[in-house]
Parts: sequence; C-alpha cells; structure tokens
Amino acid sequence: MHDAEPNLARHRPLTLVLTIGTLLLLGQALWFYLMGEYHRMPPPALLTPVMLMATLLAPMGGDHARAAACLVLACGLLLIAVELSRPTGLPSLWIGLPPVLALLLLPLAPAMLLNLGLTPIWMALLGAPRPDIDVLLAYLSLVTAAALVPWGRLRQQAWLRATDPGDPECRAVSPAYLRERLAGEIDRADLLGQPLAVLLFHLPQLEVADEQFGAKARQAVLDGLCQTVAGRCRAHDILGRAEEDVFWLVMPNTTESGALLVQQRLSRALEPVVLVETGPLETRTRLVMRHEGEDESSLEHRLHTATRRLTNARDA
Repeated sequence: MHDAEPNLARHRPLTLVLTIGTLLLLGQALWFYLMGEYHRMPPPALLTPVMLMATLLAPMGGDHARAAACLVLACGLLLIAVELSRPTGLPSLWIGLPPVLALLLLPLAPAMLLNLGLTPIWMALLGAPRPDIDVLLAYLSLVTAAALVPWGRLRQQAWLRATDPGDPECRAVSPAYLRERLAGEIDRADLLGQPLAVLLFHLPQLEVADEQFGAKARQAVLDGLCQTVAGRCRAHDILGRAEEDVFWLVMPNTTESGALLVQQRLSRALEPVVLVETGPLETRTRLVMRHEGEDESSLEHRLHTATRRLTNARDA
C-alpha cells in the first residue's frame, strides 16, 4: 500500500496531461460534428478511446506507463500526419510537433532515431514533389535543438550520481566517500588525540534475498539495517557501504568500551527487525579499534581483513 501511493503521486502529472488530451480530442470530434465537417471527425473520434486507455495505464507505472507513452505518441503522430496532408493546414506549425512529442515521451536515443526515420514521411505528406529545403532544414534544426534538453538533463544526472556521497540504494555513504571520511577522521584523531572505532556489519541475507525474492526483498534488507543503525547512532557517526553486503560504522572519539556498548545496543535493536520474505534480519558484527598512531593504510588493511573474516564466518 505504501509503494502504491508514491507511485500514483509520481505519475499524477502525466495522468493529468493525458486526461486533458483525451478531453481535447473528444471536444475536437464534437466540434467537427457541430460544424458539419463530418469528414474530419473520424481521426479524433477513433483516437479518443486510445487516449482514454493510455490515461488509465499511466498511473500504474513501469511497463504500463511506457505502454501509455507509446499509445500517446502513436495518437499524436497520426493526428499530425492527418493535418500535414491537408492542403489548407499549417505545415510550419505541425512539422515542429513530432520532434518535441517524441522527445517528451521516449528516451533520447529512440526519440532521435524515430525523428530522423520519419523525416521522409513528413516531407512527403507536405504534398510537394520535392521537399522544401527551408522546411527540411527547419525540421532538422528543431530535432537537434530539442535533443539538447534531455541530453543536458542526462549529463546533469550523471554528474550528480558521480559526485553524490550517498549510496544509491540505502541511507549510507558510498564506498569512495567512506574512504575519504575515514582518512579525514584518522587525521582528526591524530590532531586531537582521540580514539577511533569502526563497527562492521555483514548482511548474509542480502544476496539470497536478491536471488530468491527479487529487488524489493533486497531493498527491505538494506533498509532494515541502514534505517535502524542511522536512527540510533550519533549525528557525526558515519555509516558507509564498504562492500556489497558489508557496512562500516565509523565512530569518532569513541573508546573501546563505548564502542562495545554501541555494538550491543545496535544488536538488540536489530533483533526485532523481521522482514516479510526472509524472516528475522540476520546481521554479523565485528569491532575494530584504531591503534594509537596507526596510519590510514594500516587501519584500512585491518578493516579489510576483518571484513573478509566476517563474510567468511559460518556462525553469527
């Protein structure tokens, strides 16, 4: 139920646009009927049920939303083709709609291929024995210019993913950012003469949950650990993903006795966590204390050694 509500909210703008488009098509068909232009009624009248079907599919998300986008694109291209073939139409207006419509409803690469592939058809529908070079250049320029918007958005998303310190799957920092923060905490511990503790967590159920129950079960295992740990550690503690199924909790200014108390408290907090597919959340923990004056490479070597022992252990 909780997954359905965000899904509906995410697709609500698309559903609203499709609803308006369906009503416009229906209104156009009625207008042609009232004006006595019966020869122009069939396209909007026949495409209205298709748009209605797309409107009903869009809120379902996933493959249904992609099918809705394809139906809307087909309806739009058919209407544009009908208008371009009319001798009294406005070709300069209608010829600019296909590139924009395709780029709004399809990913960048398929949209570009479709726009270039349909170029001869649009030129032929204009009715000229030879394509008007000005219209052709204007169409190709629009195809290129319209593609810059999704291309720029894809570049921005790639840059954000590359610079985002957070792990894409859960409430933890990425492995690269974890190493940076660990190095910084080692320097700070040396400067202030403070202890540094790292608590390791292993999720042996993660791979099994993904293989047997799918992505939702995998996400439930990750959320069960990360949300429980993040909700019970200090604001300056750092929970990071070291490997696929191993997390490190870096605890600055924490003595061994304090780290052991944290380990016990988190173990008790994780015991009641029960997942629908895999049952009780299984975790294995190990504590690693930084030796006084120990450098970054030595501590990381001990952490990776402890990680291997933890993942290879048969008993929790």
